[in-house]
Amino acid sequence: MIRRRLYTEERFSPLARWSFRLALFSLPVVALSAVLYRTGLLDFQPAMATLGAGLGLALLAGVLGTVAFFVTWETGWLGIGRAMAAVAIAALVLAGPAAVLARGMMLPRLTDITTDPADPPRFRALTFAHPRDANPLAYPGADAAGLQHLAYPVIKPVDLSATPDEAFNAVLALIQKRKWHILDAVPPRGTRRDGQIEAVAISPLMGFRSDVVIRIRPTPKGARVDARSAARYGGHDLGTNAQRIESLMTDLTAERRRR
Repeated sequence: MIRRRLYTEERFSPLARWSFRLALFSLPVVALSAVLYRTGLLDFQPAMATLGAGLGLALLAGVLGTVAFFVTWETGWLGIGRAMAAVAIAALVLAGPAAVLARGMMLPRLTDITTDPADPPRFRALTFAHPRDANPLAYPGADAAGLQHLAYPVIKPVDLSATPDEAFNAVLALIQKRKWHILDAVPPRGTRRDGQIEAVAISPLMGFRSDVVIRIRPTPKGARVDARSAARYGGHDLGTNAQRIESLMTDLTAERRRR
């Protein structure tokens, strides 16, 4: 008598398969948006649309992967590993943007931050290198100043017991250390001319550009340093301009204390 073995085909969860595929596909979409924007092949709005599509794919992959995990757990179908991988990849893609957006939701919609709202440093060289479709370089005014004071009370000028030339050189060294693209650097000239540095700061991942101007003004006790940072595109800087100014001023103060 011939004994026959019965083979039962194990079913692979379609949800697990598709969640994993979507999660993998979201990675090059997000990376492509950053690469194309940094290289200038995409403008801001198309780049944001591409980034949004990549994040949307990651979110969908995470939802499908979560559902697929429970389905495979209950039914015994194959695919639980891919479902878990899809959720892990989605979490990796979404964690950074989610943290930034969550923080930004608690902050006012500002794109231009300065240490001196009453007399903000003015852009000069950047007016000739500013894209037409970018945010205006003119300071937004008293309403923005009031919102800034409530959200970022620590954003203030720095008074140094140093000559204007020493303050100018210290600021210039910190900007070079940060690898900002310097467009103009005018040293101070006694009491006749303020020192001023204009630069473009580029975010490390997406390459978002912010226009920065720093003014060095003589005082009876030394020099006062004021800074201004303005997001080039978008209606909300998510707190990045305030972080940039606070970091620069903190490092400047620490640098002068070591001398």
